[in-house]
Parts: sequence; C-alpha cells; structure tokens
Amino acid sequence: MIFSRTSQYAIQALIYLATQPSGELVLSRDIAHTLGVPSAYLAKILQDLSRAQLLHSFRGRNGGFSLRSGAEHRNLLDILLLTDGPRVDRECLLGLKACNDETACPLHRKWKPVKKNILACLGNVTLIHLAKAVQSGQYRLSDLPQALTRH
Repeated sequence: MIFSRTSQYAIQALIYLATQPSGELVLSRDIAHTLGVPSAYLAKILQDLSRAQLLHSFRGRNGGFSLRSGAEHRNLLDILLLTDGPRVDRECLLGLKACNDETACPLHRKWKPVKKNILACLGNVTLIHLAKAVQSGQYRLSDLPQALTRH
C-alpha cells in the first residue's frame, strides 16, 4: 500500500491549511508554491476536498481555500478513502485484481498484518496532530525551505 500522488498532495495541503489561522483563505497557487507541487493538479485536488466537505472554497479576488471547522480532527485513513477510494485497504501489493485469503498472492499472508497495523495507525493520526508536529519545527511538509517559515 503506497499512497497515490493525489493522496500525498491532498494530505500535504490539508496539513498546511491546518497550520493556518482559522478561517484564513489561501490561494491554491500559493499552497502549490509552498509545497512545491503542480498548481493545476493541486487546484483540482482542493476542489475535490471542498466537495467532500473538508475545505471551504471561495472564488474571486478575495477567494481561496480554508479548512472547514472540525476537519482538523479527520484522520488520515478517512482522507485516503476520500482521495483513493476503497483501494487503500483492498488493493493487492503486487497489483492482482483478486487477492484475499482464498486467492492470495505470494505476499498476502506476510503483508496482511502489516497492512492492518498501517491502517490502524492512519486511523489514529489526525490532521491537527500532524499540523502541530509541523508547527513545532520538528517536521516539514516539503523539500522547499519556505514551507517551514510560511504561515
């Protein structure tokens, strides 16, 4: 189970928005620049997150995105299920269409307990936990130095 690029960008953007003052609007291009990700791709992801009720989205001169109230308490598993769908917990590590206890790939039995632990971990980590970790200065969201100082 490896996160899709879409999920990676979505999680990075959500954590970034969770570090912003409540209700502060941020342009998608500014988020993309800070995170070092493609602006058009991130804009589409942010719109999808808005439709999923995680973000407020406002158009126009004073528009932008902000985290909806309560979204900071969403866990990573919820976000991955929104961005990648049920494949997150069902997909075979080797990419087989049918991989379960009855029709297992060679890695299934070794991977199953690891995947279970990873999914449990993702279910216990919220955006607010990750935002606080980034704000503490111990962790970063991107390879760009300005991501550490821009709030």
